[in-house]
Amino acid sequence: MCGILGAALPAGLAADMEAAVAKLHHRGPDDSGTWDGPGMQLGFVRLSILDLSPAGHQPMASPDGRHIIGDDSSLAVTDA
Repeated sequence: MCGILGAALPAGLAADMEAAVAKLHHRGPDDSGTWDGPGMQLGFVRLSILDLSPAGHQPMASPDGRHIIGDDSSLAVTDA
């Protein structure tokens, strides 16, 4: 069970995303992260189940930094 937070705000306003992420700590005690951009903020708390590596840290950015994502899903590959 992870948690995703987002805020879209007018210029000059900001949410206390760190405080909001702290309130969701019980949903994802293994990792957390925030991202701040122009007029947008994202927060994420992570419960690691399958992938315990730091590669799952979120919010994630594309290699060029243009796209940011917070995703709560899992993909399980099993041999049938």
